[in-house]
Amino acid sequence: MGTPHTDHTQQVETVLARLEERYPDSAISLQFSNRLELLVAVVLSAQCTDERVNSITSDLFDKYETAADYAAADTDELAEDIYGITFHNNKAGYLKSIGETLTADYDGDVPDTMDELTALSGVGRKTANVVLQHGHDVVEGIVVDTHVQRITRRLGLTEEQTPKQIETDLMESIPESKWQQFTHLCISHGRETCTAQNPDCADCVFESICPSSKCDNEIDLASNTQWK
Repeated sequence: MGTPHTDHTQQVETVLARLEERYPDSAISLQFSNRLELLVAVVLSAQCTDERVNSITSDLFDKYETAADYAAADTDELAEDIYGITFHNNKAGYLKSIGETLTADYDGDVPDTMDELTALSGVGRKTANVVLQHGHDVVEGIVVDTHVQRITRRLGLTEEQTPKQIETDLMESIPESKWQQFTHLCISHGRETCTAQNPDCADCVFESICPSSKCDNEIDLASNTQWK
């Protein structure tokens, strides 16, 4: 059972305003030119950096242009083609299976519903959300990756533990019009400043108001005034 929902309206407004000012050009960093390439790139990006994925897919997309190409691929050869990607053997199997399903059930196209996408091999809700948002212009939820998890918990926007619980919690306080951009803003902030191991709290736009700041701050967590 999740924790009771807390009204984080003021905090969310402050977080969005400061992140948007700091990262005005924040956007998806995976490189793709169509929905299939997007789907493949996001599957490969699980527990792997976007930079590494982009370095692999630049050649991969030239070799495998359609869902049928992935369906017909030799799994060992496909694994070699994505060598350097985390869990490349498993992901090669996912890509072949995805190719088979898309070819057999969707005429090679990428489906546009959460249920259909999450039924594909190697595709969870996070991956499906990215594909829906950037491939189909359908914003059904918030993409909760490791950056979003880390930053929202550090800022006290949620106390939930799992990505699904965090997503549900955030969707109650973040305006729907900001769901897609919120993830990109958190990713930018997580990469530049609020890193997992050594966050640069002194140079953080939230340094004076973050309850997790390593700087010597006295923050009244019982009041919302510090967020204004």
